[in-house]
Amino acid sequence: MLATTAAARSLLRASRFTTPATTVAVVRSFASIEPYSDYGKSVFTGRVADEYLKKHGSSGDILKDPSWTASHSDTVAKAVLDWAVDRGANTYCHWFQPMASSGVRHGQTGQVQNMMMAFNRTTNDIEFDFDGKNLTKGETDGSSYPNGGLRATHTAGGYLAIDTSSPIFLRGDTIFIPSAFVSYYGAALDEKTPLLRSNAALSKHGKRLLAHLGLDIGDQDVISNIGLEQEFFLVPRDQYYRRPDLQMAGRTIIGKDAPRGQEMCDHYMAPPSLSSPALACMQEIQDECWRLGIPLKTRHREVAPNQYEFAPLFGLNTIQVDQNLMVMQIIEEVAVRHGLAALMQEKPFNDVNGSGKHNNWSIGTEDGIMLLHPAKVNKATGNDTAFAVIMSAIIAAVNEHGDLMRMAIASPGNDFRLGACEAPPAIVSTYLGEDITFYLSHFKDGKGEGEYIPKLKTLDLGTHEVLPFEVPAEDRNRTSPFPYGGARFEFRAVGSSQNVSMVNTVLNTIVAEKFAEFSDRVDAGEDIHDIARETLNEHWKVVFNGNNYDEEMQQELTDRGLWRIDSGVEAIATLTAEKNTALFQKMKVLTKEECESRQHILHDHYWGTVDIEAKCLVDMLNQHIIPSVKAAGVGPLSDLEEAVGTLKTAIAEIHAAEDSYKAAQLARVLRLETMIDIRAVCDAAEEVVPANLWTLATYKELMFLDQHTASTPETEPFFDE
Repeated sequence: MLATTAAARSLLRASRFTTPATTVAVVRSFASIEPYSDYGKSVFTGRVADEYLKKHGSSGDILKDPSWTASHSDTVAKAVLDWAVDRGANTYCHWFQPMASSGVRHGQTGQVQNMMMAFNRTTNDIEFDFDGKNLTKGETDGSSYPNGGLRATHTAGGYLAIDTSSPIFLRGDTIFIPSAFVSYYGAALDEKTPLLRSNAALSKHGKRLLAHLGLDIGDQDVISNIGLEQEFFLVPRDQYYRRPDLQMAGRTIIGKDAPRGQEMCDHYMAPPSLSSPALACMQEIQDECWRLGIPLKTRHREVAPNQYEFAPLFGLNTIQVDQNLMVMQIIEEVAVRHGLAALMQEKPFNDVNGSGKHNNWSIGTEDGIMLLHPAKVNKATGNDTAFAVIMSAIIAAVNEHGDLMRMAIASPGNDFRLGACEAPPAIVSTYLGEDITFYLSHFKDGKGEGEYIPKLKTLDLGTHEVLPFEVPAEDRNRTSPFPYGGARFEFRAVGSSQNVSMVNTVLNTIVAEKFAEFSDRVDAGEDIHDIARETLNEHWKVVFNGNNYDEEMQQELTDRGLWRIDSGVEAIATLTAEKNTALFQKMKVLTKEECESRQHILHDHYWGTVDIEAKCLVDMLNQHIIPSVKAAGVGPLSDLEEAVGTLKTAIAEIHAAEDSYKAAQLARVLRLETMIDIRAVCDAAEEVVPANLWTLATYKELMFLDQHTASTPETEPFFDE
């Protein structure tokens, strides 16, 4: 049975395109993908691009070389125009990613939409007008975007150049051209430009290291692929409108726990209920994403009530970042059509799991040689220890630059997640598993140098119905910040609302530096195996296979001297540490000035987020909580009235701070100390005020779609007539 009437109608409509009019019923002998034939039709790549480019005497092959922007831009523009018009579009925009957009900017992107038309003043006719210049570059007002001092107020230009690594796509009547966004002098004003530069660094030095290991990949690049798991909440929209904090700040800044949370473990991977709109909402999200060529393959319920997750197939990091931003926007927009509100913030509810965005990171060659897959990289290089050498470089990178990894996930919402038994603690280590740890330990100590072959074990359940089956020798470790997961590392601490460009910029850059260091030493005459052994011995302390949630083990890791930065504000401040600015400059990813600007912007983003939350709390106290307590005649009225003054004083101090760093430090105290104390007073009031006098939506009303779904009759027949 199909999950929704909409799904049933969709399949029925699709069958009509392939069924003769005289056919009464459709009988098929094999599975057909015809109902999904629109997958990727709204993306100018692959067969779609090839079809339209051939109409103009070219082919999709020209898009494989970025130089088409100089040599064939007009041809591509003509093909894009034909494709757009055929798909019902008449508008284009350069689609870019301003800094500090997480959690506050709808869609997290910027764009100016222009019609692909000209207006002939002589004939008064409309003509199509879209050429190579329109396609490949643009200019807009950059004055109102965060820039951290990278440009003066009177030099307002923002310059846009197409990112050829990520395909043009179409939604509605508009085509979106993924672009880099820079100042007149080329300073990065966006999230994407540093990521592209880090890709170049990783490729350059990855190729050098591979050559030293025995593999020359020629003109190919070493690339970084990622897969992004997106967690989020869906709540009833009518109740969402009864929460000013959810509307303005994306999280509940007060709220008494419901009688039931996640203590019964009844939500994780539970069946999506057909009685609530959540499943239909997720199906429609997938449908929209498929049309955009976003392979959103997995959907399931997550640990907390009303929490869900999507996961796509992996892909090139720039494409995955672009697609993830679109996924988040689509989730928010589709939810509205189902009477829901989507919450992307990392911790929208207290005392239940928050949301993350696990960043599965891998590296490989363009033709598919996976550098973190032991058998494949060893075979390709003809070197039994290639995997060990590459792993030693990554281990060293994590140990040396754990501060930057922590900085990259210092989003405001992660203040409430890290180390809370739902995300790894703010102590940067890496899990390898006992099997690889044993192998690398012997390698570093000179006890063995052969090939690493992952072990398997057999599980026998003792039944006739379930035959013995094989599983990896290693179990998963969900408490590690950066566990190895077989051909990839999973950066588990990334926040759900984040643009993960900085996360992947950091991973690429720190590993590229180690690849460069290894290659430089080999060029100087050292043996690569000796370098790897020395590196492992120096950085071995960062390898940890235990339980990162255990407080005693956290103390052990702290005593080892691993990077531990509990404060997100202080983590952001490490971006301008001398070793880090030197790293980014050496790898040509960020200048010192660009590092300083980003630190300033991230601190502004932090205190600005807290400013919004604190002002929301003031309004909720004055307009809801205090009047409810007065009407009920019970509750801590004097404490609530005093809290208003406390909040206003703290907000004023933040605004008076001498710089963004100091403002962020004050904001952190306000948020994680003062506001938590005030929350306890508000929640105590909610506990005693009668329900009919409490005007704010409660956790019970917000978090349990299955229990709060009204029964409504079908307004349409199950099948179209």
